[in-house]
Order: sequence, then structure tokens, then C-alpha cells
Amino acid sequence: QIQLAESGGGWVQPGGSLKLSCAASTVQIWNQSFGWFRQAPGKKREFVARVLVDGSGNYAGSVEGRFTVSRDNDKKMSFLQMSDLKPEDTGVYFCESDSYWGQGTQVTVSS
Repeated sequence: QIQLAESGGGWVQPGGSLKLSCAASTVQIWNQSFGWFRQAPGKKREFVARVLVDGSGNYAGSVEGRFTVSRDNDKKMSFLQMSDLKPEDTGVYFCESDSYWGQGTQVTVSS
């Protein structure tokens, strides 16, 4: 069983940046991919990005070029660096791995 805990959310103005972290409480993560999802009020949860075992990332078209997903196997963490944030990026951001989910962290982008 994996427990995931997101952190780093908050309020930011449009054009700003935030870095989210996901800490995994497990023995090791080197063989796990990590996904990032978000859910805006009244909308379904949607895929944002995934960092694969080899460190490469996949992104939703809406965040391509603005977000960067990464991982640190030694620290058992995944990160989502978000830049040039837009109001439509607002939502609760969740980390996922091996079908386990964190509790989410709120990101609000507004002026």
C-alpha cells in the first residue's frame, strides 16, 4: 500500500508559478510512475501530467510547455512545477500512483 501526500498549493496571480510536491510513504518508488490530476469545481477530475519510471513526462495539451513533472526516487517524491498559471488551472490537484491517491492540494489562480 502506498500513501501519497501532496503539498505546495496556494493562491497565485495569473502568470505566476507554483511547485507542487507529492511524498510517497513506501519502501521505494523507482518502479512506479506518478500521475498528477486536477479537479475544478463542478467538473470531472482530469489528467494533467505523468512522470514515468525513466523520468520522462507526459502532459495534457492544456499544460504542455507550462508545467514540468519530475521525480526524486531517493526522496520518494514527485513534483509538478507550474508556470504561467492561468485562472483555468484552478482546482484541487491530486497525485496518483499504482491506483493510490493523495488527498489533494488546492491551487487558486486569480487576480
